[in-house]
Amino acid sequence: MSIASRPFGVAPSGAEVTEYTLTNHGGASVSIIDFGGVVTKIIVPDREGTLGDVNLGFDDVAVYAGDSGSMGALIGRFGNRIGGAAFNLEGKAYTLGKNNGENNLHGGPEGFNVRMWRAEPAEGDEADILTLRLVSPDGDQGFPGELEVRVDYSFNDACELGIHYQAKTSKPTLVNLTNHCYFNLDGHDAGTVEDLQLQINADCVTEVGPDLIPTGKLIPVCDVPYGFSSMTRVGDVLAKRGECPLMSAAGGVDFNYCAGRDRETKLIATLYSPKTGRVMEVVTDQPGVQCYTGQGLHHTGKDGVPYGRFGGLCLETQHYPDGIHHPHFPSVVLRPQDTYDTLTVYRFGVR
Repeated sequence: MSIASRPFGVAPSGAEVTEYTLTNHGGASVSIIDFGGVVTKIIVPDREGTLGDVNLGFDDVAVYAGDSGSMGALIGRFGNRIGGAAFNLEGKAYTLGKNNGENNLHGGPEGFNVRMWRAEPAEGDEADILTLRLVSPDGDQGFPGELEVRVDYSFNDACELGIHYQAKTSKPTLVNLTNHCYFNLDGHDAGTVEDLQLQINADCVTEVGPDLIPTGKLIPVCDVPYGFSSMTRVGDVLAKRGECPLMSAAGGVDFNYCAGRDRETKLIATLYSPKTGRVMEVVTDQPGVQCYTGQGLHHTGKDGVPYGRFGGLCLETQHYPDGIHHPHFPSVVLRPQDTYDTLTVYRFGVR
């Protein structure tokens, strides 16, 4: 195992950005920059052993700092949406930035995806690890408490990309950390994910209104056309969006799937490319996963590749969106006496 580094431009703050590449003995690799904790490349073999990049991304840090759709980034303090961009916690009212209509999305206008993280690379015989650290001050984006965050990216010879999130707070606060990689197992330059097959191991989805804020109701996956309860071609589901008001409002799939069993490690999703044979299993101790089919993509990516609608698919492990407003959802509150600690592994292989 080895870690190489190279300059990756300059952040808006003037800080020099570095890209770290973790390479296993088979030549597969994962690259990450210390701006936004962004995963810039995931290069893994297909069924013929040919290496290819399955992660959408950009060549210029300025794009990651601007209209990138949070591509590849670490998301915080709160992944997904908080309705009304406000909440009450222990008798106090807090107001957040509105950056998704009237709602707060992915922590606010200046979330963790546009921060410089302190990077500590460590090579290992069994796995390479890149540790990223960030201190979010009390009141940052409207959230209470100073939050100390540590994220360990790891990569090994089994082509397992691990993301271990930890956080401590000085006051009761909300935390829901995730990663926003856009995957295309046919290759980042393949066009769309419509020919990929997806299975999500969840019993329900969170019902949402037109603004994608949960109503509090959990709907059995058998009652929606986007259930993915068995291996299903993504394009076949997207073809039904005109028949489904919620898919029509979202422009595709952008929903939280509820596996439950918080803190219990489980296989929550499997993505497969019949064309390349690549398969990605998502293993997590989180209770939910947001599937987003990239309908908002409108970018020019690495090597000048156009990323259009449905060009990549996100599988963001998480607690349920807007959980602070729905007491029956798994708790999203972190208190000073506790440690936020969760692990997600994206396991790449072939069939």
